[in-house]
Amino acid sequence: MFKDLHPDLRHHIRNSLGWTSLRDVQKAAIPPIQQGKNAVLLAPTAGGKTEAAFFPIISTLMEERWDGMSVLYLSPIRALLNNQLPRLEQLFGLVGYRAATWHGDVKQSEKRRIREEPPNALLTTPESLEAMLISTKTSGSGMFGDLRAVVIDEVHAFADDDRGWHLLGVLNRLQNYAGRDLQRIGLSATVGNPTEIGTWLSSNSEREVSVIDPPPPEDAPEPEVELDWVGSIANAAKIIDLAHKGERRLAFCDSRLQAEKLARKLKDRGVTTYLNHSSLSRDERRRTERAFAEGGPAVIVATSALELGIDIGDLDRIIQLEAPYSVASFLQRMGRTGRRPGKRSNMLFLATTTSGLLRGAALLDLWKRGFVESARAPREPTHILAQQLLALTLERPGLGRDSLLNGVQPFVDAAGLQPTDAREVFEHLVEAGYLFLDGQRVGIGRQGEEEFGQRHFLSLVSVFTSPPLFRVVHKNREIGTVHQTTFTNRAQGERAVILLAGRSWLVTSLDWDRRVAHVEPFDMQGKSTWLSAGQAMSPELAEAHRRVLCDDERGEDHRSERAANKLEHAKEDHRFLNPEHVTVVRGIDDWDIYTFAGGRANSYVADRLAELDMGRTTATGLRVRLQKNADPDDLRSALRQVHQSSKLPEIPEDHPMVRDLKFSEILPTAQRQRAAVARIYGDAIEECPPLIDADWKVDD
Repeated sequence: MFKDLHPDLRHHIRNSLGWTSLRDVQKAAIPPIQQGKNAVLLAPTAGGKTEAAFFPIISTLMEERWDGMSVLYLSPIRALLNNQLPRLEQLFGLVGYRAATWHGDVKQSEKRRIREEPPNALLTTPESLEAMLISTKTSGSGMFGDLRAVVIDEVHAFADDDRGWHLLGVLNRLQNYAGRDLQRIGLSATVGNPTEIGTWLSSNSEREVSVIDPPPPEDAPEPEVELDWVGSIANAAKIIDLAHKGERRLAFCDSRLQAEKLARKLKDRGVTTYLNHSSLSRDERRRTERAFAEGGPAVIVATSALELGIDIGDLDRIIQLEAPYSVASFLQRMGRTGRRPGKRSNMLFLATTTSGLLRGAALLDLWKRGFVESARAPREPTHILAQQLLALTLERPGLGRDSLLNGVQPFVDAAGLQPTDAREVFEHLVEAGYLFLDGQRVGIGRQGEEEFGQRHFLSLVSVFTSPPLFRVVHKNREIGTVHQTTFTNRAQGERAVILLAGRSWLVTSLDWDRRVAHVEPFDMQGKSTWLSAGQAMSPELAEAHRRVLCDDERGEDHRSERAANKLEHAKEDHRFLNPEHVTVVRGIDDWDIYTFAGGRANSYVADRLAELDMGRTTATGLRVRLQKNADPDDLRSALRQVHQSSKLPEIPEDHPMVRDLKFSEILPTAQRQRAAVARIYGDAIEECPPLIDADWKVDD
């Protein structure tokens, strides 16, 4: 297989890179990629996926003498682009070609150079790519007419999110400029349905799809994994400090506030600590990554911002406060260790709450069973359809109506939308003034110009709604951002002291018009607010919770004595559970319906019960709570109706999902409702267990 690469490339792999052999995934990738197949390429973090994709691409580029900008590398985040640029500059530079990056932080002079002299490979995000297409400074055919192959890194991060639909929409438009069926190669460390992702990624492509997933080496050491109970963030900091001195550690937290608190506790103990999360400024994050990569023993505390393949050097240990919500995230994070010969990958779970401990045990049960979640794009992306109609109109002013509708038809087909959706959304955009018709020619209307034209067009290329954030500044240095409720949710006369970058800051002035908070260092404990929709628990993880509580799980060997004892207490508190059926428990003045069906299915059950006038309901991934002392027969009847229903609930126009769904305000009412409902409930009806078979625990 190595012999199939271009001889000049083989020479440089041996002599310039000093490689004596290729990894299994790199060998396996050469034939299908050189044959022009689309591919999904799987390998652990730091497993050589980048070279596996680009060695055969560069070889083909040399063999067929591709001209101009022929290769795109797409990443979900800018930091990964910056991290990969030196590697790809080296790989392409070895054989006389050029790679460059393009995103919002790249200087205009460099962008001008890229337009005038396109590199052979461009590293960018789908959002920056679409901004290029919309910009009048960029010629679509001039820049992308030579395009032949697209590599999508961390493809799973796109595939189960609306950004994936946006990515497909942009790829379809690029394919029109290139005038050819673009080869598409997705890279991922962990995903449970690679064949399905390959089919999704190949929408509007006639190329054969190959899944490249070589088995791990037979002598691969067993990962070192432990679940421990510590009870508080202060205790977690103590263990990280005392038990693992002299090591380079990465501690994952699943919220920015938790990360800030842990970093503060570690710093209070004198531990060299760095912090990385999405609300810190770009410069602050870069200083963190650089200092940690170049320094000695230390701890970097991070959210999922460091889950993707950003290289921060060799790590000795991965620590996780509580537990992530997926096996895929667990494997992605654990894969940052064990890279050096003779070293095992590892993960230490430190649970500070009972729910975090149970989730960790459930996650390990799934892991021991060999389960990894599937990544599936959300259904009914009509809001992205509306965005694509507007973007294509900006990109190609004066396009005919039929040409515009034909231009988004591949997107409609890929998303499985109704045949009439594109025309209905188009007509609504015209009626609402976002588009206008001049005979058969389409242009941006007055409303569209106000919201998305000129300097507002960057709002169009992002498929997420930005929360109301304040920039936090100390002596002209931006530290990061916090939500505006950080300053409003305070008692009258209370001093505004915030927690950011692992330390406290006293707010000296607030500029509400410019949304800037000026601060200075302060010793008193601070607090900050960030809003997040949270993550719905999957039905598989919820069912694993049932197995943990009913003594039917695997993974017991990975528990500390403290964790085992705490879990025994949790099991004693749940001895009433039926291990095979829904369990309905009557409380003093409420009911708990333990379905273990996951977040979306339980939201569906709770909302349907509310529609049936059963009172106020709340839902978690494990159970639905009915907050009134209903008659048992009435509740049985209501559950029977929910069980027999095949209709998802209606949601009000002011539902948070409707408000937060980007571009929902420019959709017709029916499509807006469908898009929001699909994101709230997903496959809830199929995931809902048989409620009529419930085991009732009613003590009269």
